[in-house]
Amino acid sequence: MSKIPGWLGRLGAELTELGDRLERRRAEAEEDATARSGSGPAEAAVPAETVVPAETVSPEGARPGAAAVTDHVPPPPSYAPSVAARPDPVAAIPWGMRVAAEAGWRLLVLAGTLWVLMRIISAVELVVLAFVAALLVTAMLQPTVARLRRRGLPRGLATAVTAVLGFVVIGLVGWFVVWQVMDNLDTLSDRVRDGIDELKRWLLDSPFHVTEQQINDIAKNLSDTIGTNTEQITSAGLEGVTVMVEVLTGMLLAMFSTLFLLYDGKRIWEWVLKLVPAQARPGVAGAGPRAWRTLTAYVRGTVIVALIDAIFIGLGIFFLDVPMAVPLAVFIFLFAFIPLVGAVISGALAVVVALVTQGVFTALMVLVVVLAVQQIEGHVLQPFILGRAVRVHPLAVVLSVAAGGLIAGIGGAVVAVPLVAVTNTVVGYLRTFGREEALRHAPQPRGASAVDVAPTPAPGSSAGKPGRDEDGGGA
Repeated sequence: MSKIPGWLGRLGAELTELGDRLERRRAEAEEDATARSGSGPAEAAVPAETVVPAETVSPEGARPGAAAVTDHVPPPPSYAPSVAARPDPVAAIPWGMRVAAEAGWRLLVLAGTLWVLMRIISAVELVVLAFVAALLVTAMLQPTVARLRRRGLPRGLATAVTAVLGFVVIGLVGWFVVWQVMDNLDTLSDRVRDGIDELKRWLLDSPFHVTEQQINDIAKNLSDTIGTNTEQITSAGLEGVTVMVEVLTGMLLAMFSTLFLLYDGKRIWEWVLKLVPAQARPGVAGAGPRAWRTLTAYVRGTVIVALIDAIFIGLGIFFLDVPMAVPLAVFIFLFAFIPLVGAVISGALAVVVALVTQGVFTALMVLVVVLAVQQIEGHVLQPFILGRAVRVHPLAVVLSVAAGGLIAGIGGAVVAVPLVAVTNTVVGYLRTFGREEALRHAPQPRGASAVDVAPTPAPGSSAGKPGRDEDGGGA
């Protein structure tokens, strides 16, 4: 058993020697191949650092003086084509594509965030619309509360008086509209019947060559359609009941929110500011009051413009002897809160009522009155009353109203334009605030650069006279 270690040592030494021989023979074969290819002497083909002493690489038990040659890649022949190195993938992509990719994934993150936000808003749409309506009513009533407080009334009493008066006025207007509609319903139905007969006679005598049989067929088809779709009409009525319940719930939420916003609006805003990160808090604190002033100016200006439209169009309808002139004027006032689209809908409603009840000539006169008042509104009233505080491009108005209507119906169309106006004010202020902050924290220039950026002195001042410069010379 004692001879086994010695035998294993000799066996390992012989194997090592055999490996060294094989390595030397392979190196000699490679040198011969390199020499035959014309690349120079054989000694130059193998770098000196590839041959290392055997003591550094041989395992224990190898013979002293044995050398080991490490593996290496032979150089390519001289006739081989040169291969260009592959560039860095980042450098291979054009600059514009890299910028587009960087902006693209950020836009995807923003779009995902907006989508999640819209899903949340759609889930609580009633609450959101009620709160936004409360903001609009608060913007309209808050100046009255401030005026009463300046006259010495406590905050609670001023809020209660303003809220009660505002809600009483709104309730009286709604009651008056319903009363007028119910009081004139019988007369309106008789006039509608007479107007349909007159329209029928006009179509028979018109150059469109409409026959009585065609008119009867249209009326029969309409009656059959109503009869076959009784279930759909009934379900629509049930949905209307559900909508009325939701509207009443939203009105209660809006009234409740309005009371607290009028009474405690400042402390609510201070609490909201605490939720903003500290670095962004100064900018948001400055943008908030400006956004509120924009919203207040928009609401007050829109109320004044809508009131003027309702008064003048209502007077025109009244003098043209169109029935339900007062309810139509109230509808014109309410629809005026939907920019562009509301005026078209309310004007078309007035023209249709005049056409059905009074005939074609009266309808044309109502159309002339509506168009004249709307032209005065668009070119005189809105620029003069609203001014620059809420100036929004007409294209932005149309797109925002369309998007708001698609997302949240009539409520979204009403809220869209003030939201765009407030966003425009906030973004403009934050951009200016960020630029001023960057200039304030930038290092102050010195030497000639300081003279270049220094403010220009007023003409005639001592700073602008020659010889008064402390440095004794110009820039």
